[in-house]
Amino acid sequence: MAAAATAQLALDGPGMDGSLFTSVTDFARDTKWLNRPMEVWTNIGLGVFAILMIAGWWTARRRGPRAMTVALAAPVAVLTAFAATEVIKKLVAEVRPCRSMPHAYLVDTCPAPSDYSFPSGHAAVAAATVAALFLLDRRLSAVAAAFAVLEGFSRVYVGAHYPHDVLGSAAVALPVAYLVSWVLRRWATPLVGSLSQGSLRPLLTTELITTASARQAVSAGDPL
Repeated sequence: MAAAATAQLALDGPGMDGSLFTSVTDFARDTKWLNRPMEVWTNIGLGVFAILMIAGWWTARRRGPRAMTVALAAPVAVLTAFAATEVIKKLVAEVRPCRSMPHAYLVDTCPAPSDYSFPSGHAAVAAATVAALFLLDRRLSAVAAAFAVLEGFSRVYVGAHYPHDVLGSAAVALPVAYLVSWVLRRWATPLVGSLSQGSLRPLLTTELITTASARQAVSAGDPL
């Protein structure tokens, strides 16, 4: 019964955008000099999003408890969005392109059959970082968006995902990450303001401020 339900939910990747997928993988076949760099980037490139979140935390130290709350919320938001996409991936159970379109040119190795295609976890991390940084620093969010586009394209280029897998991950990760960041900014700012006065102060602020001034900054909302 469970297997039948999963089969009904599974997406027909080739039927949805298989021609677009093969257009990209044909491009990969014609640009073999780019295969290795894209294969490296599609995995190692995720570190760029971690660096951007660290940069957001570093700058937030000079901007008060509200900004610091958003900076600390960023990895939580990204992990939550990633977890959401992983749940959807198990429910939908779309077969990877390497199994449903085995004659396509593939740069990446084929994962285990239980590693499904929709949505893309890599693209979800990238999109979630964009949303998580949006409430903190629009410039960092814009940089993350540019790298997210490259990450999404690389997932199709190496043959790991269909285009709709990438778009689907963005459709899930963007609102989930934004909502988590917004909720934590709203409810956790007083806690971060309080922690900024204790032993964690060097990690949370560059200011030598009193408890009274910290409470005032938290209650004022300390605009980003």
